[in-house]
Amino acid sequence: MNISLKALVAALALCASTAAIAAEPIKIGVSGPFTGGSAPMGVSMRDGVKLAAAEINSRGGILGRQIQLIERDDQADNSRGIQVSQELINREHVVATLGFINTGVSLAAQRFYEEAKIPVINNVATGSIVTKQFLPPQYPDNYVFRTSANDTIQSALIVNDAIDKRKFTKVAILADSTNYGQLGREDLEKALAAKGIKPVAEEKFNIKDVDMTAQLLKAKQAGAQAILTYGIGPELAQIANGMEKLGWKVPMIGSWTLSMGNFIDNAGKNGEGARMPQTFIQEPNTPKRKAFITAYQHAYKVDRIPSPVSAAQGYDSMYLLAAAIKQAGSTDGPKIREALENLHTKVDGVITTYNHPYTHDNHEAITMNMTVMGEVKNGRVAYAYDADLGTPAQEKKQVKTHPKK
Repeated sequence: MNISLKALVAALALCASTAAIAAEPIKIGVSGPFTGGSAPMGVSMRDGVKLAAAEINSRGGILGRQIQLIERDDQADNSRGIQVSQELINREHVVATLGFINTGVSLAAQRFYEEAKIPVINNVATGSIVTKQFLPPQYPDNYVFRTSANDTIQSALIVNDAIDKRKFTKVAILADSTNYGQLGREDLEKALAAKGIKPVAEEKFNIKDVDMTAQLLKAKQAGAQAILTYGIGPELAQIANGMEKLGWKVPMIGSWTLSMGNFIDNAGKNGEGARMPQTFIQEPNTPKRKAFITAYQHAYKVDRIPSPVSAAQGYDSMYLLAAAIKQAGSTDGPKIREALENLHTKVDGVITTYNHPYTHDNHEAITMNMTVMGEVKNGRVAYAYDADLGTPAQEKKQVKTHPKK
């Protein structure tokens, strides 16, 4: 083989090698509880992400590469969440992760993404502190983002509905013993204090508790006119069913998890009328939402999405991440973070059209005016107020204050 032929062979081999590298998929982690009491949230989020990824891949992927989702079940367990994060980062070499459903898991596990300088978008976890763990000056750059309504927003809406709109003056708080429940309880207390209201009773319960009689009796004896809740579906259903057993019915107004399928199904008629903040309600009131709902129902052979909020937020998080990778022209963690903080193009999501959703100092994509109150009606979540049905969150402008660096 002469020198020129050898050079040609070497060049072709290099081109083939380069093409192979360029064609390698972009690995993105998807972390959440796909089993257990939190599964409706985790599965719906995962399926929303998968739907978005499939759409993006069908259009050629990102940077000419296909998305490969690496799914892991964290079982809503903090220790398992830590293990999953380390595995996704160190073994799977993901460029980013979407997920974290449970606030406690997020707070325990997302530090590994911060250390590795790999972005993570919390698309369901709502604890107010979630995006504030890694702030300056100790951490010059924060790699934790969010596409869900944080508990500061939710607690304000819950209290507004109970105190301002429905004129209750005596409310009790029932919250589970997890980080999610107790941090949410604190946010409720602050929101009530701003209205000059102190809860007449505050009670705690544990995951898998099936008897809320003691907690409900204390609330009843204290004269509570409404129960404000922070927990997840199965235990929330026990609260609704416990009131029925006591022959005592007052409104339940709580965090977005009152929309979970396993609350609605387990509570049955006792769950009717429960209200909660929602970023998305399964109502085809815009073309984008209609297309998303139809695609989800077709892909997963369901009528009612188990957790519509989780599905929509998961879907939108994938599109936001894809836009950042495309803008960065790279899968390098710091470059993706920088792009997320300064997205040049609008991203058409299910919840809203995102227009510069993040800055260096603000990693919250969802604002108060994008969130509406939902209500359980006839076994589904509907708009609590007709006015919100006419002006869905997607049509509302993002109203945000972006602090300068």
